[in-house]
Amino acid sequence: MAAGCILAVTAALPATADEVVIATTGGLMRNSLEANMYKPFTEATGIEVVPVDIEVPDQWAKAEAMARSGKMEYDVVTATGGDLIEKKDILHEIDCAALPNVVKNGLPGSCEPYGVVRTIGAQMIAYDTEVFPEGPKNWADFWNVEKFPGGRGLPDTGDRDWWLPAIALMADGVKPADLWPLDLDRAYKKLDEIRPHVAVWWKTGNQMQQIMRNKEVVMIIGYSGRALATVREGQPWAMVWEDTIRDAGIMSIMKDAPNLEAALKYIDFFYANSDGHPEFMRAVNYATSSRGGLEKLPPEEQVLYPTAPENFAKMVVPDFEWIGKNRAELRDRWTKWIAQ
Repeated sequence: MAAGCILAVTAALPATADEVVIATTGGLMRNSLEANMYKPFTEATGIEVVPVDIEVPDQWAKAEAMARSGKMEYDVVTATGGDLIEKKDILHEIDCAALPNVVKNGLPGSCEPYGVVRTIGAQMIAYDTEVFPEGPKNWADFWNVEKFPGGRGLPDTGDRDWWLPAIALMADGVKPADLWPLDLDRAYKKLDEIRPHVAVWWKTGNQMQQIMRNKEVVMIIGYSGRALATVREGQPWAMVWEDTIRDAGIMSIMKDAPNLEAALKYIDFFYANSDGHPEFMRAVNYATSSRGGLEKLPPEEQVLYPTAPENFAKMVVPDFEWIGKNRAELRDRWTKWIAQ
């Protein structure tokens, strides 16, 4: 979309300040956003993006301190679905209907009261096709070490305290519609079954990819973006989309953001700027939640992402209300189990 067209479609939003401060992780994510979103946004609106490179836990620690002091410096921050529940007291409540391009181009669930989806990934199965030309189809197969023998890789990072119990329940026959509230006793009984077959508990995305390259495991539970990056390297791995756990990176706005209108305008622009999405998605290996962005990719490439219609329909949407209310118990149960 040409800059003039984007400016026209964002003109419905009020005039803004001349900058917007956006906190996100640095490196690849920051560079990809800068090339495909920040620069086009500035060209279209005249509003400068001030990026802050910061890891998410540090971001929240600083944002909470700013909120307590009444001196908020961030406008847009990076959030997860759980953060929209746990941090909502310091977040700006968004009127989704006032973001016309999010309404027009966003997939279902793109806009929530306290955040708008930036990227969509999944917790999924990937497997070594040299070991299993006909690989696992679902979570029950991942647990089936007789049919699919060999070491597994599981995450000990991120939201594993609810990812893995939810996955274990589906492996035990629970339908996605019946997952919540999680039956933790049943889940951990099922996790006990797979534990002896876990060759690696991986802790970073880089480690996840490395154990795939090194053939330290024959199948893995992990980030869809990291699995896709490994496949694109030419490694002999395949991805399984059945009952994947939806994992979204979200743009939230801080309550008392110094440049509120500019922040809203940026988020709406993100969905207006369909031309920026293909290269952004290719760079980070995650999808955006924009129909227009996905449609810019050729069909054979669309199917590599969780937002392809056939993949999106198979995703399990977490119940973050329940997760938020039970987070202490989830963390305590995981910590005790993994330490055994």
